[in-house]
Amino acid sequence: MSHLSQRPEKPVVGIPMPHESAVQHVTGAALYTDDLVQRTKDVLHAYPVQVMKARGRITALRTEPALVVPGVVRVLTGADVPGVNDAGMKHDEPLFPDEVMFHGHAVAWVLGETLEAARLGAAAVEVDLEELPSLVTLREAIEAGSYHGARPLMETGDIDAGFADSAHVFSGEFQFAGQEHFYLETHAALAQIDENGQVFIQSSTQHPSETQDIVSHVLGVPAHEVTVECLRMGGGFGGKEMQPHGFAAVAALGAKLTGRPVRFRLNRTQDLTMSGKRHGFHATWKIGFDAEGRIQALDATLVADGGWSLDLSEPVLARALCHIDNTYWIPHARVAGRIARTNTVSNTAFRGFGGPQGMLVIEDILGRCAPQLGLDPMVLRERNFYRPGQGQTTPYGQPVTQAERISAVWQQVQDSAGVADRWRDIAAFNAAHPHTKRALAVTGIKFGISFNLTAFNQGGALVLIYKDGSVLINHGGTEMGQGLHTKMMQVAATTLGIPLHKVRLAPTRTDKVPNTSATAASAGTDLNGGAIKNACEQLRERLLQVAATQLGANASDVRIVEGVARALGSDQEVAWDDLVRTAYFQRVQLSAAGFYRTEGLHWDAKSFRGSPFKYFAHGAAATEVEVDGFTGAYRIRRVDIVHDVGDSLSPMIDIGQVEGGFVQGAGWLTLEDLRWDTGDGPHRGRLLTQAASTYKLPSFSEMPEEFNVTLLEHATEEGAVYGSKAVGEPPLMLAFSVREALRQAAAAFGPSGVGVELASPATPEAVYWAIEAARGASATTSGGHGPDASAAGGNADAENADAGNTDPGNGGTGTADAVNADGANVDGRDRAAEAAALNGA
Repeated sequence: MSHLSQRPEKPVVGIPMPHESAVQHVTGAALYTDDLVQRTKDVLHAYPVQVMKARGRITALRTEPALVVPGVVRVLTGADVPGVNDAGMKHDEPLFPDEVMFHGHAVAWVLGETLEAARLGAAAVEVDLEELPSLVTLREAIEAGSYHGARPLMETGDIDAGFADSAHVFSGEFQFAGQEHFYLETHAALAQIDENGQVFIQSSTQHPSETQDIVSHVLGVPAHEVTVECLRMGGGFGGKEMQPHGFAAVAALGAKLTGRPVRFRLNRTQDLTMSGKRHGFHATWKIGFDAEGRIQALDATLVADGGWSLDLSEPVLARALCHIDNTYWIPHARVAGRIARTNTVSNTAFRGFGGPQGMLVIEDILGRCAPQLGLDPMVLRERNFYRPGQGQTTPYGQPVTQAERISAVWQQVQDSAGVADRWRDIAAFNAAHPHTKRALAVTGIKFGISFNLTAFNQGGALVLIYKDGSVLINHGGTEMGQGLHTKMMQVAATTLGIPLHKVRLAPTRTDKVPNTSATAASAGTDLNGGAIKNACEQLRERLLQVAATQLGANASDVRIVEGVARALGSDQEVAWDDLVRTAYFQRVQLSAAGFYRTEGLHWDAKSFRGSPFKYFAHGAAATEVEVDGFTGAYRIRRVDIVHDVGDSLSPMIDIGQVEGGFVQGAGWLTLEDLRWDTGDGPHRGRLLTQAASTYKLPSFSEMPEEFNVTLLEHATEEGAVYGSKAVGEPPLMLAFSVREALRQAAAAFGPSGVGVELASPATPEAVYWAIEAARGASATTSGGHGPDASAAGGNADAENADAGNTDPGNGGTGTADAVNADGANVDGRDRAAEAAALNGA
């Protein structure tokens, strides 16, 4: 078996190519789960019976009125469940609940001959409810002490000594919102029963094996009686990792009881109001810096809004804690985590899986503290990077082995973006435009790749070679538009040494590859690519033996390149199709099951120590924004990104992922504003932003006017499939640069050196109020000094926050901190231009 990262001669990986289903996508030929209904006879339609109260105990459920509605076939209730009435892995998520836990909670499901019949039947079901007190907001839950699940604590160093050694100590709190997945395809499933009683489910799921597990325990049958297939998804982003299972179970239960196929599909409003979101967080923190701005200690508590049940909140919170350091070394840290229980939808996985929330906390802290330290935010960030050769570890104890890449992407993005020259241009623009300001911010990322739960770091594959030389691959990963299948075909073709057109990929099915992990944690390519490579290597070794006999050579001297087998130093060759045919007649096995497990991982969830990640993905982004001082409206003028994907398996796919991830992150941080009715009226707990008309998604008008993405070169990742790195989640966090640029632009409306707090999402309204705060600030509120200064202000530090001319009428045209930004060449950078821009020159 060859080294995992080594590439053979003329590989198919590394070649830019479009998504394998791109043509079908744009022509409408690609089929999704609900499209299969049109090809299925006698389908029943499922519709939820929702209770529109935030919380209450069901005292009576009368289904008889629904049964007299024309076209209604059956009403499913908890009494119909033959197995376990639960749709969650934590057994805290009843499929048919006795207690309503959020506004719109489904308590029963109606099956009808048509969707309209099922809808009318659901409206006819009568539910009596004893209303109970509810907690809708995260702050309400914290004040009430409403928590559930694990309470992790991550500690390193000596926190008390760290603060004692700090020259500057700041504290604050930060609350930020969640995010709606808003995939194009809503939750959908189609369940059928065959003549042997086998349950076959088409499901839009990122985790077919777990869908299989949940359905089997709801139905009370062994897993081998349930097959789940995922043809493709119209987007997932984590929203289809855990939450499809209960929906598939409803369809399967209906099919089992009626003997007819059952179709399940949520409309957009139902999907928005019934399915979970990215977790919103509340953070309290205290941070200490030395006299030069290096972090000495961090004490923080992160509270995630878990919603009504645990779902994936525990691992999301764990990953948030594991990423609070981002790219920065924190020698002394204590970070506690809690999960709040609220009467809202059960929040779930979302691209980044807690990592963005943890990283946002430290980026917000640095953005708020930089002006108080008298430092350019870029200087503060760079000064605290992990450094190579220092033996530095994360707060949970994992060595940071590629710290040089943190600085490499940081420096490359500054060079490619022309940051130094643009600082001068921005300074000149801001001086000439009192009512419009520009700013440029650079932020970096360090994102761990692997599941925190070590057992999930495994993948399987089944590769079949047919007598004519064509190849069919099966693997456990699911395709949600991210290009996983494209990469898997490239891996198979490369490993076998054949052209890509020889390879076809089958839909993901649990009866082909069992016990697979979710396509999540950005690990889909690593795990499934490793498994496909393993299976193809088995087949290639068998075929090399056949070819060696035909060529009169040793198998170790035979190479298969572009579908032709040759021995080293010989012109004799055997075509792939002929080789396969010969192998068949020699009774050589032409199928192989592949397996991959990520080595070198260990994690103790109780002590919160170990090395849970195979490697870290790195990246940096430089974003320039322009902000209107009258409205807070803004535009993204330019974005430059340098991202580390190792040796890219498929550059076109990877660049698309970087672009898409960045835009989705920018949406979360600036536009997408989830709102619930928090009053005491009859609609308390109702999601107010339940359509695209009220929930603002990024559109063409929010795209950067100039968008440059570069993949880091010479970045082979040893021990990963063909030297590649994961790309799905990390780019989302590059959007921190947008938020930090908006913060700096808002501050530019105030006196020199002023810092501002910025809400998240940083909507135009939020930016306007930050501008107003900056305008109302005085120069003396820009610093903090001593052991207990507030991050919102305090007495100016004369040594590190000399604001110079602080006349608010001219925007602050004085010099920056004479010690750290006096125009000298500090840290190898042109500080004169940056100091001028920092002060709004």
